[in-house]
Amino acid sequence: MAVFVSHGEKDTFTFAKEYAKTLRAGDVVCLDGDMGAGKTVFAKGVARGLGIHEEVTSPTYAYVNDYGGRLFHFDCYRIESEEYAESLGFSEYFDMGGICLVEWSEHIKGLLPETVKRVRITGSGNEREIEY
Repeated sequence: MAVFVSHGEKDTFTFAKEYAKTLRAGDVVCLDGDMGAGKTVFAKGVARGLGIHEEVTSPTYAYVNDYGGRLFHFDCYRIESEEYAESLGFSEYFDMGGICLVEWSEHIKGLLPETVKRVRITGSGNEREIEY
């Protein structure tokens, strides 16, 4: 894995925008990091890098935000079981041909495809290490 050091939200956004160029339809990216690490900022950058100009927000209460079928942004923090996630149709999104960004992926690990990409964001203050 490689590491990018971010010195603020702007750096994280810009890095994610460039990272988006490495993604292909059907990719599933697990975004790992503590609450407030910058996962949603990263998702915003990926969206912009994919040419999506809609406002990207955390899907904390919706569970999944769909950006035109091109990008699906999941927040699994409140998912209590894989069965519940399955009842919401989560695994179907992985076969829809869009790019899936999954926050708190450990809550649905049994539903994830065999091959996923991982981005781990750690750090405090303005400085973050983004492992990819």
